[in-house]
Amino acid sequence: MAKRKIVTLGESDVLRGHARAVERFDEKLGALLDDMAETMYAANGAGLAAPQVGILRRVVTIDVGDGLIELVNPEIVAAEGKVVGVESCLSVPDRCGTVERPEKVTVRARNRAGEEIEITGEDFLARALCHEIDHLDGVVYVDRMIEDVSDRYSQVKGEERA
Repeated sequence: MAKRKIVTLGESDVLRGHARAVERFDEKLGALLDDMAETMYAANGAGLAAPQVGILRRVVTIDVGDGLIELVNPEIVAAEGKVVGVESCLSVPDRCGTVERPEKVTVRARNRAGEEIEITGEDFLARALCHEIDHLDGVVYVDRMIEDVSDRYSQVKGEERA
């Protein structure tokens, strides 16, 4: 495993790119997932998408406190409710803002072995799933931001960084 550099907004066009689907479920994918998890934990993040480490592939890691979730080629297949909450991002340091997201989402994806999985998340997990999947389509939370609340948060809490 290796910690990778997190790309920040404005540093590279990769955060605005559309990530390509993963077709090969091999050791290279496993190494990417391992590196992403290590990078996410080292940065005290709740989620990390492959474009955030410079890789335009549809790969996401998330941990909102209930253990590591690895998603390959994730897609939201159902969403319910709406809630506005504060978000921040490892690729947009020192900023946070309110964003409206679904209260509950169901995501279909593959695991590192290529097996289909489905996960339903509510509250913070739903927010993290939406936030990271947005990254795969070149969307950063500031694109959806309702209000910048950075001045109200002297230090963004780790559990809110995705």
